[in-house]
Amino acid sequence: MSTKYPIYFIGIGGIGMSSLAQFFIKNGHTVGGYDLNLSEITEKLNDLGARISNNDSLKSIPDVFKKNKNTLVIYTPAVPQDLAIIKFFKKKKFTIKKRAEVLGEISNGKKCIAVAGTHGKTSTSVLLSHILLESGKKITSFVGGIYENMKTNFISNGNDIVIIEADEFDKSFMHLNPDYIVLNSMDSDHLDIYGSHDEVVSTYKQFSKKVKIENRYVRYGLEIKGRTFGIEKGEYKISNVSFLDDKFFFDFESSKVKIKQISTNFYGKHNLLNIAAAISVALKFDCSANDIINSIKTFEGISRRFSIKLKTPKIIIDDYAHHPKEIDAVYDTLTEMYPKSRKLVVFQPHLFSRTKDFANEFKSSLKKFDEIILLKIYPAREKSIEGIVSEILLDKEHHFSQVLDKNRVPEKVIQSKSDVVVFLGAGDIYKITKEVVKKFKNLKSV
Repeated sequence: MSTKYPIYFIGIGGIGMSSLAQFFIKNGHTVGGYDLNLSEITEKLNDLGARISNNDSLKSIPDVFKKNKNTLVIYTPAVPQDLAIIKFFKKKKFTIKKRAEVLGEISNGKKCIAVAGTHGKTSTSVLLSHILLESGKKITSFVGGIYENMKTNFISNGNDIVIIEADEFDKSFMHLNPDYIVLNSMDSDHLDIYGSHDEVVSTYKQFSKKVKIENRYVRYGLEIKGRTFGIEKGEYKISNVSFLDDKFFFDFESSKVKIKQISTNFYGKHNLLNIAAAISVALKFDCSANDIINSIKTFEGISRRFSIKLKTPKIIIDDYAHHPKEIDAVYDTLTEMYPKSRKLVVFQPHLFSRTKDFANEFKSSLKKFDEIILLKIYPAREKSIEGIVSEILLDKEHHFSQVLDKNRVPEKVIQSKSDVVVFLGAGDIYKITKEVVKKFKNLKSV
């Protein structure tokens, strides 16, 4: 097989798939793919030379992929397996691999850091990549969010170190063979795959055994042996946390190093845990205290991770939170930053299965807000489940809560008495956030 064989991605617009596509484009491969939803991500890939279609038909596959038996087909389990394109490649016996399997092959033989956990993977992997990059290390990083400093989800200036966001969905991360593991959390999720919390924990334990205990960086309190990090607790810990002038200030210490008065506008104590994890690993790779301080100070964040989109006349925040624990973390951050403000949450539930499995937890998390607007459930890869609708997440005793169609949201947000509005979800709610921000800006210009 030629070393520059064509590669066709099924689900190429996904945040993880698109970073892998960029890697192969950079390395001289002819790249194409299918995605149901064309977006800014697919547009960028087109600009880089990828050939992309949102039409699930054989005619949409260019001949360079369809007529070359050396074509490698990479798919994500998040896409339906009954697509005509998938059926064609299977019938013709093309080489078909999961994204995680390919990432495992790419990282073999290199120093590989896999960042895992139900929450915090993206923030930790992007921040760690930023610290290593700013410290002069040669890295290739595949991350699940847009790194604001470079406006990309693929970071590469060399391949001495490979950073991979280890996805637990479909147990995909078991394809990886890293040298170092970072583990932030093991909360229940994807119970359609795992079945129970015990199975979630068991699988993470299996994954952690891929590396030596001393090469595991584990949040303090988790049931896995390794080097621990935390806030005020752990082998590597953040302490003396304060919030002033829209910045968090803190110290970091371990048995070998103390770093004083680090500052960041990467908001939230959950993100301080992610920072603790990133610093812990960065020290392993000989990043200096000064480089760590400067890199955290210059870190511009990640798209849709507590992204402040507007500050007046209302504070508008956009966040990817789609799990009850993540909603709790956002609410806690809002309370710390804006303790006296009235808070409105606009939430788009993601997946029927997740809504079903955590309905009570979602209800408890959402009712903390002064006002609640829910959108219809974003199905992603799933078909609807009878009786599972957004309405089941509303608390009957909460008098400022409702389910709305998307087109009614901007008007309701503008009319709301809340000072702070946060848009949450892993679907396409970010489009509504943009529309609301645009409407507010137009009101200001009138």
